[in-house]
Amino acid sequence: MPTPTTRELYDQYVIPTYARFDLRLARGRGTEVWDEDGKRYLDFGAGIAVTSIGHAHPRVIAAMQQQIATLVHTSNLYYTRPQALLAERLVRLTCTPAPPRGKVFFCNSGAEANEALYKLARKFGNDGAPPAPKHNVGETVGVNSYRHEIVTMIGSFHGRTLAGIAATGQEKVKKGFEPPVQGFSHVPFNDGPALLAAVQEPGTVAVLLEPIQGEIGVNPATADFSPNGAGPVRPSRPAAHVR
Repeated sequence: MPTPTTRELYDQYVIPTYARFDLRLARGRGTEVWDEDGKRYLDFGAGIAVTSIGHAHPRVIAAMQQQIATLVHTSNLYYTRPQALLAERLVRLTCTPAPPRGKVFFCNSGAEANEALYKLARKFGNDGAPPAPKHNVGETVGVNSYRHEIVTMIGSFHGRTLAGIAATGQEKVKKGFEPPVQGFSHVPFNDGPALLAAVQEPGTVAVLLEPIQGEIGVNPATADFSPNGAGPVRPSRPAAHVR
């Protein structure tokens, strides 16, 4: 019985969630990759922009080999110094002013990171809600208002979880998964006045924005993405801005 090809193994055992190119990659070094037939390619995709250091970098190989030979995985039930040092470095690189202030949440994927942001935004909105009205039996009670609406852009992509597809500004990803998770609205990308109007709605708590939309092509935010073409959007009241 002949050995099945890589493509045949995928066809038989892998759910076709992604529309893949007919390219069977075998190895890489730096910015180049080779397929199973030995043909060389220049890698412009970089693992959808996550392999920024290229393939088989010797310092990365050495660091991974050292860590695997020391300790592999302990879960988040315990403290490990490499995780603490990484968190410190990330805060120092991304947070201002000095001394750096901020904390890191480590997760497994962009979808999980976005799910954490949805929860943080809603927690922020709920914590700022007024107390629930008191009432007697039979008395009409007004709806308790709180901010939970997250504004995203038309054409965006924010993951394959139920909340992720609700946040995504493309109808094609929502079909078949109804009813949608509530609490998301969409405005046109690069339309500053529309974004400002959405931010000023009383229920808005956060804006989820890709500086460059990638799932529908390469669609960058313009320099004048603002309500008046003269700088960044500045909402009239505090709002939690999330990636």
